[in-house]
Amino acid sequence: MAHLGRLLVPLVVLVVLLWAVPRAHGRRSNVRVVTDENWTSLLEGEWMIEFYAPWCPACQNLQPEWESFAEWGEDLEVKVAKVDVTEQTGLSGRFIITALPSIYHCKDGEFRRYLGPRTKKDFINFISEKEWKSVEPVSSWFGPSSVLMTTMSALFQMSVFIRTSHSYFVHDLGIPAWGSYLVFAFATVLSGLLLGLFMIFVADCFCPSKRRKPQTSHSLKKPSPEFSQPLKKVEEEQEADEEDVSEEETENKEGASKDTSQSAIRQRCVGPSLATDKS
Repeated sequence: MAHLGRLLVPLVVLVVLLWAVPRAHGRRSNVRVVTDENWTSLLEGEWMIEFYAPWCPACQNLQPEWESFAEWGEDLEVKVAKVDVTEQTGLSGRFIITALPSIYHCKDGEFRRYLGPRTKKDFINFISEKEWKSVEPVSSWFGPSSVLMTTMSALFQMSVFIRTSHSYFVHDLGIPAWGSYLVFAFATVLSGLLLGLFMIFVADCFCPSKRRKPQTSHSLKKPSPEFSQPLKKVEEEQEADEEDVSEEETENKEGASKDTSQSAIRQRCVGPSLATDKS
């Protein structure tokens, strides 16, 4: 019996440990995991989201408080979630995560950055006392569902794809690093050419170029009535200017002839008088 009792003690301890592990695992399930695929669920209801990285010491220190706060989520009617930025790079670019850990509050699609103390009590007060109303929401231009942030998310995902592809080319296929760079350079030039052709095609469809029709001989001989009247006016003005110039020239000639005749008469008159004086 004594020997049997010694065997029962370890068995009881083992059963207790096995029973406690699922309970601990169940507690951690109170924090929801948000990914690039299901992030749109944040746009409905009230959420508290933590952006973290497994290697971040500050994130590791925050985890116990965040887990305890998640246990109050059902009572506070708030959903507590977390995002691993090392796995969900698209969300990292969509929210422009520049510091870890970063915490956001979301209420019916309005996002606010939480900058208060990071304890369970402060998180509970932030929700229960509605302290989030005193925080200015993120502008719609920089909201995670805007076109700008969607483009930023795509760029972040593309950068990860390029890094993964480079690692695959160098380590798995054995291509030199400069060979991998040439592949990406060729792909960049080719994509730029294709994008340019596509933009030209779209521009030509929406804004077609106006091609000028060649003038026929009939149109050259008979100008349109819209231009015939201004041409006639110009010709008449030119003729009037020429007539004015000719009249001025004739007047000048007549004046000059009168002056010469008068001077001749004066000389004739002065000539005999000088002759008598000399005699």
